[in-house]
Amino acid sequence: MLYLLKLFPEITIKSRPVRRRFIRQLRKNLRSVLSEFDEGIQVSGEWDCLEIETSATSVETQGKIVERLRCTPGIAQFSQVNRHPLPDFDRILELARDAYGERLPGQTFAVRCRRTGKHPFKSVDVERFVGAGLIQACATAGVRLKNPDVTVAMEIRDDYLYLIREQHPGLGGFPLGCQDSVLSLISGGFDSSVSSYLCIRRGLQTHYCFFNLGGKAHELAVKEVALFLWMKYHSSHRVKFVSVPFEGVVAEILQSVQDSQMGVILKRMMMRAASEVARHLHIDALVTGESVAQVSSQTLPNLAIIDQAADRLVLRPLSTTDKQGIIDLAREIGSEEFSRNIPEYCAVISRNPTTKGRLHRIEAEEARFDDSVLEEAVANARYQLITEVVDDFGQHSAEVTVVGSVAPGSVVIDIRHPDELELSPLRLPADSSAPEVLNIPFYQLRSDFQQLDRGKRYLLYCDKGMMSRLHAAHLGDEGFENIAVLDLRQAAAKPHVAKK
Repeated sequence: MLYLLKLFPEITIKSRPVRRRFIRQLRKNLRSVLSEFDEGIQVSGEWDCLEIETSATSVETQGKIVERLRCTPGIAQFSQVNRHPLPDFDRILELARDAYGERLPGQTFAVRCRRTGKHPFKSVDVERFVGAGLIQACATAGVRLKNPDVTVAMEIRDDYLYLIREQHPGLGGFPLGCQDSVLSLISGGFDSSVSSYLCIRRGLQTHYCFFNLGGKAHELAVKEVALFLWMKYHSSHRVKFVSVPFEGVVAEILQSVQDSQMGVILKRMMMRAASEVARHLHIDALVTGESVAQVSSQTLPNLAIIDQAADRLVLRPLSTTDKQGIIDLAREIGSEEFSRNIPEYCAVISRNPTTKGRLHRIEAEEARFDDSVLEEAVANARYQLITEVVDDFGQHSAEVTVVGSVAPGSVVIDIRHPDELELSPLRLPADSSAPEVLNIPFYQLRSDFQQLDRGKRYLLYCDKGMMSRLHAAHLGDEGFENIAVLDLRQAAAKPHVAKK
């Protein structure tokens, strides 16, 4: 299978050295994220487009490749194509008829030909010749240049003809690795998830900083969101997840700070802590999901005061986006259900929060705050690779059991996102005895699992085993002993124990 990738237009207007650097980085990223589907995958191209050639033949694997290409920053659009040495017009018509003939009877159509290189003919010459031939050969309903039922698409690039079988939109943006790193202050809600995504799409290597205000349940939910974003949109690069224990800071604010100033001061404390984390990671910019006037702390006067507490650049990708637009984008990128199921935790609620903070008043209130509490929180921050986020769960519970087959009487819970279920249906080993299979997305598992029969044994399944291990460890902490992880990638069916 051959894929033809078109670059995000902003890449093509860069200077020659920058453009080449971006293209090299995109090639590297594509090899990284596609090698799991085909170790011998070929990625080539130097200037205006890239070609990806894979020997994978299964429909399921090709579907996964298409989905991965959809979610890789730097690609404007891509097509599944058949490539042929450039023939004469009669052969072009024959190839077009072979590719599109079954779709054309009774349908209106248009022929679209893009051409790159020097040829003794124009694109319109190809379109007219092929169009006339298809009318005669395929019993079409005629040519319709605007909104046809079928578009016969092809490209001629120098000495090759590319017949386009199917076109897909890309993510756009810049390739990861071409821009610097940022630290996203992620709470798991709609805003911070979408703002993180927008930074990833712009080519910014996005690390995550979480301020834990609500215990393990809150932390687990936020780790889910961060892990989902990483696996789907920027797994070509290693990123960190940093968890800062902020319960003590909240308690100190509630005890020492006047009611109306608490919200602004909490945000300033977060900015100070995030600046220290960013300094430790050698990152120069922070990212927040704040939108102007969405809540009381997000008025312009308050945001200006909040920013003064940071010694890093503060980026707000959503600053002028309305809430419904944010939710719509969360739905588009797949994080809506995650954020909708994030446990509510209101750490600091002012009865009459200020909307026009005054710096001298804020500083007077902060003078009563014990700075050692914030310093202790920063000192106790936990730095992990995003792939190691399960390590904070199950440290005091039984080790997570991982099995490669389904024992009689076990119930399999497929916790993957609904989009993944459609793309890659669960196929159990042949020796499995037709077990019961439940589809419970992992963003619903925390609540739904409480209602299941504790007398049964449940095997959690996801493609890479990361989400299933995370949830199995957490459920173990909650006292459930009837949990294991189903890993179909195991070579042997014999159960083993995953060390924490």
